[in-house]
Amino acid sequence: MIHPTAIVDPDAHIADDCDIGAYSIIGSEVTIGSGTTIGPHVVIRGPTTIGAQNTIFQFASVGDDPQDLKYAGERTYLEIGDGNTIREFTTINRGTEGGGGTTRIGNNNLFMAYIHVAHDCQLADHIVMANGASLAGHVTVGNHAILAGFACVHQFCEVGEHAFVGLNSVANRDVAPFTMVVGNYAEARGINKNGLRRRDFSDATIKALHRAYMVLIRGHTEREKAIASLTSDIDNFPDVSRFVDFVQKSQRGVVR
Repeated sequence: MIHPTAIVDPDAHIADDCDIGAYSIIGSEVTIGSGTTIGPHVVIRGPTTIGAQNTIFQFASVGDDPQDLKYAGERTYLEIGDGNTIREFTTINRGTEGGGGTTRIGNNNLFMAYIHVAHDCQLADHIVMANGASLAGHVTVGNHAILAGFACVHQFCEVGEHAFVGLNSVANRDVAPFTMVVGNYAEARGINKNGLRRRDFSDATIKALHRAYMVLIRGHTEREKAIASLTSDIDNFPDVSRFVDFVQKSQRGVVR
């Protein structure tokens, strides 16, 4: 199931049922799990671990050196989970020593064409990055987040769970979970109501998240007083509790 024109390093560990397409290059210290399909003209360098049932399309570059001028050849890693789809011309780099050493991608994510995931990024599960979206180094992205086409996230920023970053937007601060942000530079545009409804969030939860958004993101009340006003929702809605916790812990400040 390995095309005769593919070059696979003898130190690579490839599951027996993987497909590897024409002219692809699999380097040493690459591990690829069961059921994963590698298209033609793909380059994968190690140390990289790729799980099961992933699909990597032609001309992707996975696990190459980080694009960081401080990088001096240190041993760093890329870890990719299961069920991910990585489309054409996507680039995913390994970590850096200063950023913890490892770039991590979870499960069931969709990376459309021309995506860039830089060194030391930490991505969770069920994320969608549309064509041309890019993450700078050290970015964290939560479960079910969506980055629309050509959206960009500044280094060291965090995109919370179920957040939506709009077309051509640039997020230079943290994007609070459950919110929509749009623009260059991005501005908050409310709770991601349509996305939450598609994922079966209750109307009560969405309303509670909207109240928290209006108080913490759009309001001007002192933060301690604002959080105190949300005590009931924090106690009754775990999603509101996580929203408030994210805003409180943000190091760069959140998009408003």
